[in-house]
Amino acid sequence: MHNRKIVKVLTLDDFDLKSKTVFLRVDMNCPIDPETMEISGTKRIEETAETLNSLKDAKVVVASHQGRVGNKDYTGMDKHAKVLEKFMNRKIKYVEDVIGEAAQNAIKNLKDGDILLLDNLRLCAEENYEFRPENAAKTIMVSRLSKLFDLCVLDSFPSAHRSHPSIVGFPQVLPACAGRIVEKEVRNLDEIMTVAKAPHVIVLGGSKIPDRIEAIKLLIQNGRADHVLLTGLIGNVFMRAQARIKSPLGIKMEDEVVAKAHSLIGEYPDVFATPVDIAIDKDGERVEMDVREMGKGDKIYDIGPKTVEYYSKIISGAGTVFISGPAGFFEKENFSYGTNELLNLVANSMATTIVSGGHLTSALKQLGLADKINHNSTAGGALVLYLTGKKLPMIKALEDAAIKFRSK
Repeated sequence: MHNRKIVKVLTLDDFDLKSKTVFLRVDMNCPIDPETMEISGTKRIEETAETLNSLKDAKVVVASHQGRVGNKDYTGMDKHAKVLEKFMNRKIKYVEDVIGEAAQNAIKNLKDGDILLLDNLRLCAEENYEFRPENAAKTIMVSRLSKLFDLCVLDSFPSAHRSHPSIVGFPQVLPACAGRIVEKEVRNLDEIMTVAKAPHVIVLGGSKIPDRIEAIKLLIQNGRADHVLLTGLIGNVFMRAQARIKSPLGIKMEDEVVAKAHSLIGEYPDVFATPVDIAIDKDGERVEMDVREMGKGDKIYDIGPKTVEYYSKIISGAGTVFISGPAGFFEKENFSYGTNELLNLVANSMATTIVSGGHLTSALKQLGLADKINHNSTAGGALVLYLTGKKLPMIKALEDAAIKFRSK
């Protein structure tokens, strides 16, 4: 049984919202096509509509980040504003600023019912660092902007595991509550985790390696991972640790993460499954081969059919399945096979199923499988950590705010 106590946080229903100026932190960090720089998956923007509809009598300032500084998906939020307009079916104001005069004036000039989207929060240097909550409250972002708001609404579950100023700073100085996405996520997950049955099968892909390795360890220790089936870059790290991939992968902190993977395999030898066959890109063509046959410069783009078959046997015997992160470069049609097949297996299994991450939720929708999943969440890393029983910074900030402001 899951020993997590039900989270006690305030929601939008606890406040009179009419004419209030609200800071709404959401997570509209979307997949971006690196060639066109267009938004390629809009699920996270669509999700914010429900909270915005509940705030229709307030003056709302929407804030989000997009990508990481220096990465290809790091852009301004002007396109997000256009997509949000489509989902809300109304005008969204947008300002190319976060904490400067232009942003402050735009906030002061809002009328009831207005929605203003700020530019990418990570344009503000402070938002690229993690702070202790009391220090986050002293950042320039929070001290400048908090004076303009009556309420802080946190609705960015995918970034709930980050202690950035926009997430843990504002609730120190403003009344704070959960938005509709966070409220729903926490309620659904707590219900699912109370009924979750063994064996627990975790299917992990994607590319955020250090976070994932830490989470795998916690999941195993907390009885949440009887089998861990690996794909994507994290799969390559474990295959390198098994000496099945001979050449270096060329990733950040490679020696360190491979050593960690190696010691996890040593500690829990029966838990991990890694790919048996893979697909590489040869002049734009998909070429499948056994892992053993890989040449020196070959880059893995997907898993192959033998791996899918091997993983399907484990998934079909599961009581609970959690899948997070794509199995390869699924944005390229030639290499979407592994991701789509695994999602099909999970959706059609008899287990309680949880799908995590913006990429997979977009893929599920395209495959028409979303209704066959028990809990479908755009959160990735935050959800993995939540399932380990770890207290997420955003949830802690909301619980503290509930105690502080309920007693006023």
